Formats: sequence, C-alpha cells, structure tokens
Amino acid sequence: MNEEVILIDNNDQPIGTMAKLEAHILGRLHRAFSIFIFNSKGELLLQQRALHKYHSGGKWTNTCCSHPRYGEDTASAANRRLKEEMGMVCELEHVFSFTYKAEVEPGLTENEFDHVFFGTSDNLPIINTEEVVDSKYINMEELEADLALHPEKYTEWLKIAFKLVLTQYNKNFNNE
Repeated sequence: MNEEVILIDNNDQPIGTMAKLEAHILGRLHRAFSIFIFNSKGELLLQQRALHKYHSGGKWTNTCCSHPRYGEDTASAANRRLKEEMGMVCELEHVFSFTYKAEVEPGLTENEFDHVFFGTSDNLPIINTEEVVDSKYINMEELEADLALHPEKYTEWLKIAFKLVLTQYNKNFNNE
C-alpha cells in the first residue's frame, strides 16, 4: 500500500502528504470524502467492505469513501472512486463537511476532514470485488434502527456521520 493522503490543517488547507497507512497509524488529520447515493424511493445504497481490507473489513458503510490524491479536486476524486468501487456514475452534490476522529482497529485511527456528497440513482452497482463484497439499498428508518441494535456491523465513520446525514437527508428528500 503506497497510496498517499493529503495532510491538512483544521481549515482543510494542505500541509503535506503521507502514506495512507502511516497517517492512520499516527492518527494525522487528512482530507477524505464520503458518498451517499439514494434511490428515488429515498433508500440509501450501502456497501459491505471487502473482508481483506486493512481495517473495517466486512463492515457495512455508506456507498463509497476514500481520499483525494494530491492535486486532485475532491469532487473529481469522489466521482472517480464511485466509478472504481461501485461501477456507478451519477451527479454528486457536496452537502456538508465535518471532522471526526475514531479508532477503527487497534493502532489505527481515522482522523479526517470529511467532505460529504449526496447523489441519486436507481441503478444497481457493479461492485469492484477488490473493494466491496456486497451492497444493498436500505430505508433510512431501518438503517437507523439497525445502527442502534447492531452497531458492530457498521463502520465507525458511518455511525458518527449518520445523524448529520439524516438531517441533510430530511432536508433534501422530505422538504423539511
């Protein structure tokens, strides 16, 4: 694994790069994005991470997450990874950003300034099995209940982001 992440300050200004694994071992703040694709019924497309991933393998999470490359626009990176992981293309809208820090495995910490994108598609994904083992559309109320009952099935970042996502979902899909 020789992918690099963009290290940033608290204002999302780049201050350098670092190998992705090293940034997660050291818990360094870096730029990331998370994509949430909804179908016309308002259901969220989840992915189950491939079992061999170096952290959070086999856990369910939002449609797609990753990191932009140095010099790559975050929206362009989001579109690139959505196609690479899920075989999907759709219009993405930046909805909000937030910072979180969470231990994802012993000795590995996600410390991310996360740019959150929403999109709408009724297409089924064509998953990249190197990245994803399964996918499904789920009703937001069902997901909220399952997150409360079975949090161990889900990634740390989905559990942290869910309330923020639900607030924006209600604004975008329920006209609240």
